[in-house]
Amino acid sequence: MKESAKSHATFVTVAGIIRPVMNLLMGKKWEGLEKLPAGGFIAAPNHCTEIDPLVVGHMLYNQKRMPHFLAKAGLFKVPVLGAVLRSTKQIPVERSTTGANRSLQLAKEIVNEGGAIIIYPEGTLTRDPALWPMKGHTGAARMALESGIPVVPIAHWGAQEVFPRYAKRFYIFPRKTSRLVVGDPVDLSAFEGHPLDKATLDAATNAIMDAITGLLAGLRGEQPPAQRWNPAAHNQSTQGRFVERGGAEDKAIQEGGASNENIGDSTG
Repeated sequence: MKESAKSHATFVTVAGIIRPVMNLLMGKKWEGLEKLPAGGFIAAPNHCTEIDPLVVGHMLYNQKRMPHFLAKAGLFKVPVLGAVLRSTKQIPVERSTTGANRSLQLAKEIVNEGGAIIIYPEGTLTRDPALWPMKGHTGAARMALESGIPVVPIAHWGAQEVFPRYAKRFYIFPRKTSRLVVGDPVDLSAFEGHPLDKATLDAATNAIMDAITGLLAGLRGEQPPAQRWNPAAHNQSTQGRFVERGGAEDKAIQEGGASNENIGDSTG
């Protein structure tokens, strides 16, 4: 994707600030970078800490692929930040179905131009107590099946030690390493030609989540749970954040997060 001069200049400026900070916060080990498609694609990473977008964005930028995220619509109203988001073609996400559909359309346009869209299928930070990927939303699968866009699973592990989920400070010492692996595009051929009903989208989403979870299991050297965490089964909200006290989950806290069954959210 050929970025506009303004977009490119903004990316360079932002990267000039963020990359040194990321290199200071943690070491990095990236694998499978050769699997990134030459054309447009959907990057589907796991989501376990608020700094995930910086981890994935850092990797993509270093591969000369400008990262485009789905971000809460409210962030576009923040002075300076909103201007940066707009100039780099980040995508505002609203809670309404109409807003979500518009967001998906903008994402498709970027991918069709050869760009990289990052969609977190989980929609928010994982609720799983051990930080394994939880049940996914269907936005990435729908976009892939509607437009034939490849979905590239990505898993990373280690950043959560630097900035734990819902933390208020960074833990830099001792120095940690963030490990990231890019997988082969998910094979969704079994779903081609099928009606995009709930059963098809759920099955395709499960295939994407299985690929992400498999990559993460390799990084962690552990077996994932036999059953993926489903917030609904634990009376948890699928939006916003929740607080843990004494190791037990407290009530869900709504923050107006932008995620729903049709689309993922990059902000946690």
